[in-house]
Amino acid sequence: MQGIAILGSTGSVGRSTLDVLERHPDRFRVVALTARGHWQALAEQCGRFRPELAVLSDPAGAAELAAALSAGGLATAVLTGEDGVITAATMPGADTVMAAIVGAAGLLPTLAAARAGRRVLLANKEALVMSGRLLLDAVAASGAQLLPIDSEHNAIFQCLPPGRPGVRAKGVRRIWLTASGGPFLRMPAARLAYVTPDEACAHPRWAMGRKISVDSATLMNKGLELIEAQLLFGLAAGSVEVVVHPESIVHSLVEYVDGSTLAQLGHPDMRTPIACALAWPERIDSGVESLDLLRLGTLRFEPPDRGKFPCLRLAEMAARSGGTAATILNAANEAAVAAFLEGRLNFTAIAVVIERVLEQLAAGPAATLEHVLAADADARRVAAGVIVGRGGVAA
Repeated sequence: MQGIAILGSTGSVGRSTLDVLERHPDRFRVVALTARGHWQALAEQCGRFRPELAVLSDPAGAAELAAALSAGGLATAVLTGEDGVITAATMPGADTVMAAIVGAAGLLPTLAAARAGRRVLLANKEALVMSGRLLLDAVAASGAQLLPIDSEHNAIFQCLPPGRPGVRAKGVRRIWLTASGGPFLRMPAARLAYVTPDEACAHPRWAMGRKISVDSATLMNKGLELIEAQLLFGLAAGSVEVVVHPESIVHSLVEYVDGSTLAQLGHPDMRTPIACALAWPERIDSGVESLDLLRLGTLRFEPPDRGKFPCLRLAEMAARSGGTAATILNAANEAAVAAFLEGRLNFTAIAVVIERVLEQLAAGPAATLEHVLAADADARRVAAGVIVGRGGVAA
């Protein structure tokens, strides 16, 4: 019986994880749930799964949560703040930690789980992108396991030789990351400056949170995944390629030096990679239906348009630069996307802000956590100034 802690349980990945866990009560038990807000949703999850610990980042909401759980007769302890999330990630009963907190906020709890030697299911790509080798070094030092949850990286993991998570696989020529192209794949570039946050969040294939949906619309999500793939699988810059695949059935491919290319196919449903990682090296039912290859018909592939979607180009530049370049890229993107979602910046200005921040800040070494956090803070400060200076104008 594995004890599972879910960091970010009310988000789309957290909810999908609970759906898989609920199908296997003989194998898994939920020991901790954490959320940023929405105490009512967390209270409902606590009622269903009865964890030992619940953590809500918002102190006022945590008080409401504690009162509701007490009134319901639940013995679940309630904590708040980042320290509470770290407690959930490292508590003795948490054998496996689903790291599904969006953005830089997930770094410290994910790092804590790795240092504690847990099996870490990494759905928070930003934690690895911004920290570089720090997270991987923590995994190696503690004997933890790091298994990817992003559909693309989980697909790569499944297509690599057995027993090779997180290490360079001999015989691999390159990796192909597939991208859906997002909601604006066919939209004329001239119209992009006028799209709304709701339009950007209307992904044609995946149901995701608003931040990652915007990242998908700008192709920054694919850029972050490219950086993550290089780190996670020990690949040199230039060994990861992006290809647009609108159907989102092939989740990524691994090309070998002998001419073989292995691909993982499945419906665009996060429960598949979640079930794969939860039970690895076994296979369990995820609740996802099998593919009907005859009904699928044609699968299309095409190159990404880096002129129309410059965020991908910026991420590729950061990947080549190394050091804290990816930390700066990620922080600037988070600030710009937040401004877009709040109506303070238009869609095409997201890439402009990121590029300005990368121009103003030189990348340094990412040798320590202090280096990473300082670069993150500097990038957010500069991005805030660029956003105010642009006044919501793209160019």
